[in-house]
Amino acid sequence: MEKLAGLSHLFVTVFLSSFASLMVIPAITDVTMSAVCPGKDECSLAIYLSGFQQAIIGLGTVVMMPLIGNLSDQYGRKALLTLPMTLSIIPLVILAYSRTTTFFYAYYLLRTLTAMICEGSINCLALAYVADNVLERQRTSAFGILSGIATAAFVCGTLAARFLSTASTFQVAALVSMLAAVYMRIFLRESLPNGENLTRPILKSGQDGHCQDDGDLSGLAPVLKKIPSIQDITGLLKSSVTFSQAAVVAFFNSIAEGGMQASIMYYLKARFHFSKNQYADLMLLLGIAGMASQLVFMPLLAQLVAEEKLLAIGLLGGIADALLFSVAWSNWVPYATTIFAVFMVFVPPCLRSIASKQVGPTEQVIMEKKITKCSPSRTAIHSHGF
Repeated sequence: MEKLAGLSHLFVTVFLSSFASLMVIPAITDVTMSAVCPGKDECSLAIYLSGFQQAIIGLGTVVMMPLIGNLSDQYGRKALLTLPMTLSIIPLVILAYSRTTTFFYAYYLLRTLTAMICEGSINCLALAYVADNVLERQRTSAFGILSGIATAAFVCGTLAARFLSTASTFQVAALVSMLAAVYMRIFLRESLPNGENLTRPILKSGQDGHCQDDGDLSGLAPVLKKIPSIQDITGLLKSSVTFSQAAVVAFFNSIAEGGMQASIMYYLKARFHFSKNQYADLMLLLGIAGMASQLVFMPLLAQLVAEEKLLAIGLLGGIADALLFSVAWSNWVPYATTIFAVFMVFVPPCLRSIASKQVGPTEQVIMEKKITKCSPSRTAIHSHGF
């Protein structure tokens, strides 16, 4: 428990960052519809834009996450957390200033570009930070608590969005995102795999410990050379049957989540005419169910039930949720499906814990990227794309 208590600054950082990124979700659908298809409840273009953005971000993270992971192994988790936490502020500031069509497309472009680095990086680096500082036998509980902290931020952010105007929602989100970055830089202690000490900052050479005279990034060259190739990734998957099986489960689970994420909110608007407040009400129920599960039930169950069984329960809950949602015949059905969130949130911590035990300490961030989709609106609840 002392190890978990020592992660308090990380938990605060994750809470603030998640609060800022997740509180805008209830409002973003209405903003998108107003900018792209004003006055309509159905808009194919909005769905296409969302799907295209998700695909481009996914391709970008495939390239960036191994680089970020290797850099964090070399220079520390805190140093690399600074980049995504800073970049994530920019899109929020744009919509905080204005939500007209021009500003929306500026947001859309910059959100796509910055998310190639930010999308899931904070979550994955936070998980690697936990793996650096927590023993294997405690990781399932620690990962569950971290997910619970993100879910608590989800609940608080959604509650704030429920009572704030759309403009105020983005303004508050931008301010909290800035606060998260400042808090992290001031209070969070640096962490490296194997408990090593940080010997040089990110822009210095490893040979002489001094800055390069020409100001280039030659100190990064050894790290860049260590970015895993396709052969390396294939070798990692082949190194453990358990790891490869977990990767297959994560892949198909992520496909389902991605499809839901790209379309579910537009489906609710077209089918049941949902608005920001109704999105917020539904997400509050999801968040409360997920938070109770991750902070109370899962830490207890993890000590009594094997990770594989918890994973199976979570996957079955997701299947039942998707089936019921697909035949929704009334606007109360989406609210009824929130009961499955209690089980669905078992999936990410179990996958992460199973995979974390199969790899070495310097492979934790790469493992997190491969095992989880690590997408922002799914870090808190991992259901319905929220």
